[in-house]
Amino acid sequence: MSVTTRREGPIAFVELNNPPVNAIGLAMREGLMAALDWVDAQEGLSRVVLSGAGRAFAAGADAREFDADPVPPHLPDVVARIEASAVPWIAAVSGVALGGGCELLLACRYRIAAPGVQIGMPEVTLGVVPGAGGTQRLPRLIGMAKALDMIATGRAVTAEAAEAMSLIDGIADNPLFVASHLDIGTMELSVPVSDLPKPVLDADAVEAARALAAKKTPNQIAPLRAIDLVASTADMEFAEGMATERAAFLTLRTGDQARALRHMFFAERAARQPEWIKAEPAPIDHVAVVGGGTMGAGIAYALLNAGLTVTLLETDAEGVARAKQNVAKIVDASLKRGLITGEGAEERRARFTASSDYAEAAQAGLAIEAAFESMEVKKTVFAKLAAHMAEDAVLATNTSYLDINEIAASLPDPSRVVGLHFFAPAHIMKLLEIVRGDQTGERGLATGFAVAKRLRKVPVLAGVCDGFIGNRILARYREAADTVLMDGSTPWEIDEAMVAFGYAMGPYEAQDLSGLDIAHANRRRQDATRDPNRRYIPIADRMIELGKLGKKTGAGWYRYPGGNGKVEDPIVADLALEEAHFAKITRRDYTDDEIRERLLLAMINEACDILAEGIAASAADVDLVTVFGYGFPRWRGGLLHYADSLGVPAIVDGLRKLAEEDPIAWRISPVLETCLADGIPIRDYSAPGA
Repeated sequence: MSVTTRREGPIAFVELNNPPVNAIGLAMREGLMAALDWVDAQEGLSRVVLSGAGRAFAAGADAREFDADPVPPHLPDVVARIEASAVPWIAAVSGVALGGGCELLLACRYRIAAPGVQIGMPEVTLGVVPGAGGTQRLPRLIGMAKALDMIATGRAVTAEAAEAMSLIDGIADNPLFVASHLDIGTMELSVPVSDLPKPVLDADAVEAARALAAKKTPNQIAPLRAIDLVASTADMEFAEGMATERAAFLTLRTGDQARALRHMFFAERAARQPEWIKAEPAPIDHVAVVGGGTMGAGIAYALLNAGLTVTLLETDAEGVARAKQNVAKIVDASLKRGLITGEGAEERRARFTASSDYAEAAQAGLAIEAAFESMEVKKTVFAKLAAHMAEDAVLATNTSYLDINEIAASLPDPSRVVGLHFFAPAHIMKLLEIVRGDQTGERGLATGFAVAKRLRKVPVLAGVCDGFIGNRILARYREAADTVLMDGSTPWEIDEAMVAFGYAMGPYEAQDLSGLDIAHANRRRQDATRDPNRRYIPIADRMIELGKLGKKTGAGWYRYPGGNGKVEDPIVADLALEEAHFAKITRRDYTDDEIRERLLLAMINEACDILAEGIAASAADVDLVTVFGYGFPRWRGGLLHYADSLGVPAIVDGLRKLAEEDPIAWRISPVLETCLADGIPIRDYSAPGA
């Protein structure tokens, strides 16, 4: 039963029971309606106590239902009946109350929560607005400014913050006990939220919310619609506001953005260790990290944040000192921003050591190498790790491009080696590519997934190729951008086109931040294996010759006067003109749509090749990588979800036209050919033998 009822004297108990999070689906709505009928038939009740079984009160609606037509009973009707009940309902909240769960809470006459419980309305993060009165009741209860802060951002608050803003009436270690013993007078003084006066219009708060939405969630519809609904409560009668909210919810939930955000929600939830991995992971309470640069320090801090002990290894005393300084900077920055307490900072420092003696890592169950991107350097590091650590310790590399199989082959036991590709900054970015080499054992893979779980990362299993999943797509993205630059555009025009699509920044500004020298070193590594028939764009190499390495040198694709904001650099535009002249290319103008089409089709085609080769297991994995690692707009659902929204026929048609210009760069992926022939979307593609 999704809802259970029982009576103890004058008290009725209604419990939500739909593990694991008490999602409010059809069965629960029907159960609540049945419970309301049962309550109406009882005599002599003083109250109804509403609670949730397990670790949640209710974590919102069942989003799996959103792709189908709504089926009665609808949640707004359930909420309205609870609020209008002749017997007052009291919410006893011992676990999270989110979305529809929060709306059920608002329907109750009195609200008690356990310490630390999270309460919120995250609907905008799924591309919709609250659909059962949240935008209408919450402003009446806590005021417009606070309601906007919660609803328009999807931000949850703790029980303590909720009590301070009068969202709940009290905090108790045992909410069920307190709700059962609440005096009658207190309940009788509690007014249904819908009967409270309209909130006063807070024009400043509304404007601030709109500005924040424009900054944090540009191009997204739901946050702005939510702001409008909350603002309307100052003038609109409750019944009219409810009808307006419901219409907005039903319209948004069938829209492209809501579908894309639901796809990402479920893809992220599904990102876990595959069932075929049966081995137990290595112990990870103590982890060695090799390399104390920006990436190594970030990885070390991420491990420290997860409560692990970290030994950071460097080559010499100077490197050790630099590594200590790099980790200390992150600790100090986190402390300054209020992300950790002074006690937390000291506790992290106590679990961190740095040394040039590999014997210090002898007791670690896992080592993560984050040294310089050189095969010889990495082989040397792995030899030292193998010599000093236990034979069953897992050895991981954070390499972005190098061949993990070659690294593994240098060891007596290559099954110990796995790729753990973090993304910078490693203590912030959520993605972790777990790279499976030809000889990688299940224990190494299980350890990678255990690290992801402990660090709360999104794990994606990848195969071995140059760049794995993400960096391989990124390389094709940059190649397509460089071709457009050479043939008729500028870095800023290309960046503006991709920002308009939904990226936080375009490919050239992003490369200025990472450093042009990194991509240059990778191109030089690829020189020996590059297809001589494939077109090569030399503009980035000219930039290196001019010392334009990016923001760190004050100039890259843009100039950064005084190290501050970027400005367009005519020298760069002239380089493109010059190289086009040398190559005897007649430049042309590209519209923003043409720029976007070329760059997006290039990435889609490359991603499909990655699927064809088995480097990625599914289209959803590609979506996770592109969103969490490379800034693809989440509200578009990831690269291949977006591709399916375009449709395979349209993609193939576009690629065929581009292949007339360059049949090598625009060769159509066999995955797309298969999907076209079979009439299926990319998400349904399955590699032969899979």
